[in-house]
Amino acid sequence: MKNFFHFLVSTLLVLSCTPDSAGGTPEWPWTEPDTPPAAAEPNPAVVEKGWTNVSASYTLPEGLQVYKSPSSLQGVKAVAYLAVADPSKIAWDVWSISDPEMKGTDEALKTPSEVFSATSAPLIINGGYFFAEGGKRYNASVAYSSGKRYGVNLNYASQDWETYYYPTRGVFYQADGKTLYGWTYYTPSGQHYLYGKPAPNSWEKAPLQAPDANFPEKAASFAPTTAIGAGPVLLHNAEVTDSWEAELFYGDGADDKMPKARHPRTAIGSSSSRLFLFVCEGRQMTEGVSGLTTAEVARVLKELGCTEALNLDGGGSSCMLVNGKSTIRESDGKQRAVGSAIILKKK
Repeated sequence: MKNFFHFLVSTLLVLSCTPDSAGGTPEWPWTEPDTPPAAAEPNPAVVEKGWTNVSASYTLPEGLQVYKSPSSLQGVKAVAYLAVADPSKIAWDVWSISDPEMKGTDEALKTPSEVFSATSAPLIINGGYFFAEGGKRYNASVAYSSGKRYGVNLNYASQDWETYYYPTRGVFYQADGKTLYGWTYYTPSGQHYLYGKPAPNSWEKAPLQAPDANFPEKAASFAPTTAIGAGPVLLHNAEVTDSWEAELFYGDGADDKMPKARHPRTAIGSSSSRLFLFVCEGRQMTEGVSGLTTAEVARVLKELGCTEALNLDGGGSSCMLVNGKSTIRESDGKQRAVGSAIILKKK
């Protein structure tokens, strides 16, 4: 009886798995699980321009990606990196020496690696202009963090130190939750003005009046939450501006021809939904790579979707760290200690 029972059960199991009388196969009672789709590229316009998403090489917070450039940009051999951040998930901030009135400070300049050691920020680039003189360190560009002023844009310029000009210079800032651009001027009396256009200066013309509440246009009082200054402004309202002449970045000396020459560059840009940080190598640190002009950087960023962009300090200062590691080869052969830096971090 026991053997017969086993035979009966086995026969029923076999019959239940054989084709039906119509010669078909019974419908499978469940479907095979789908293979999960690959994660969508968050910035397809960047990849379409030949940039490679290298974010998988790093541990990055959600909303932040890093890309490496194609082998040439604007027809020039290039080594460049681009960080693209979603502002709803990634915040930006500024580290700076404290020189709020351009009177100098005893504070030490810091390399980007030293800024990383203090902040552990996943992405850091160098910021605005600075200089050292008489044992003091000076900011020559706007720097704000948490509503506190650490620096202002240099408010004078001269070629011969006899005739003086008073330029408005570019700024990228955050106020009331919005990221905006403009030109600023800090008066000797301590007024900080913001304009939607630069004073139309030129080395080829006589100096204009110093900017005030009504020149070069009606000014707004400048009191941002976060800000970084430098210049020239590269893009404004989706148009290439590259306002180096008005901002008086081009003088007689060979080194003053910086906007028109190819050098390492650092820039910050934005679109309606993204923040962009750009850095490119130069000065033959990689054979054949000279760098880019400011106009070339402006065109690169516009092609990537930026509508606004600001040139930052470049040359030996240009540096981008991802998780504390350098992306480009710095042209000094090592990181330069700087007066300010921009950091990206998870909100």
